Amino acid sequence: MVWQADPPWPMRCSFWWQLSVVLLAAMAAGAQVDNSNQNTQPPRSPAAENATSAQNGEAATTPAIRPGVTVTGKPPPAELPLPELPPDEFNDCINRLGHGELDPIQASHCELKIRSERAIVIEACANRSGSTVPPRVIQACTELLDRNIVDRHERFLVFAQRAAAYVARGDTQHALDDYNSAVKLAPHKAYLYYNRGVAYAARSDDDAALRDFDAAIRINSRDVSALRQRAKIYQARGDFSLARADYSEAIALEPKTAALWSDRGYACLRQHDYENAISDEAKAIQLDSKLARAYFLRGAAFGALGDSHSSLSDIVTALRLDPSLERYVTFKGEDALITLPP
Repeated sequence: MVWQADPPWPMRCSFWWQLSVVLLAAMAAGAQVDNSNQNTQPPRSPAAENATSAQNGEAATTPAIRPGVTVTGKPPPAELPLPELPPDEFNDCINRLGHGELDPIQASHCELKIRSERAIVIEACANRSGSTVPPRVIQACTELLDRNIVDRHERFLVFAQRAAAYVARGDTQHALDDYNSAVKLAPHKAYLYYNRGVAYAARSDDDAALRDFDAAIRINSRDVSALRQRAKIYQARGDFSLARADYSEAIALEPKTAALWSDRGYACLRQHDYENAISDEAKAIQLDSKLARAYFLRGAAFGALGDSHSSLSDIVTALRLDPSLERYVTFKGEDALITLPP
């Protein structure tokens, strides 16, 4: 399944930008010693985080991954531990300045240190590059939440980001807990319902997933991902008419997406509407000539209509493009017995 941000992720990256901007704005709002240079540009990761552990360019050797093959090269850069963010560190700087314990230069240094540390944590939570490992994202987002770095109305962004990291670790329960918190704070964000629906679906809780996909579509009727996932649940329940209706809406919104045409073709096939199945799969192939599933499903439809030549041709093409489809085909002489994939 595809996960969404706001708008749908990963196709669009404004969520990461939004998260960084919001968190940085919250960070800057707490700093009052000198705010003349505030801006909303997301900070870059400190250069120290990109430092390699190899010395003098020496290559580290990794263990052999199979007999006779050894991989050599520099190990990936080790990430520095995230700085702790004591909740009253900034106030402590101000108080010490007010009591004459710090001169203005020391106070400025204190403020800059706090900003730098928070920027590191913000970048780790936002994970705009997508390369930060989930445990680090979870740790960073937890730090931001625990220290109340983010304004209450924007905390849903951090909950949503931590939830995605939990999903990446396979921890759907904690993910659902975070999505529940995010939805309470931002009940009009369609992508939150969609992502929570995906998490429910991963737990085979189709009823809850369906409710969330319904909610996402009510908020944003153009949410193609939610339409497609709702159709798949309808399809799994054998309600191919509702599935076709959702696929048709999705196609109207994204007519050049080959997979949507193939999905609707599958629903047609399951309804024994072989002509429309062939038509939809042909459109999918026109849009993506390497879409193995479309050839396979069209081959099945041709076979159901008795066109064995066209059927065998499509099945052979499908297997050439995706050998894993072989498990759905049993050859007996010149005949091929086909089982439809899920």
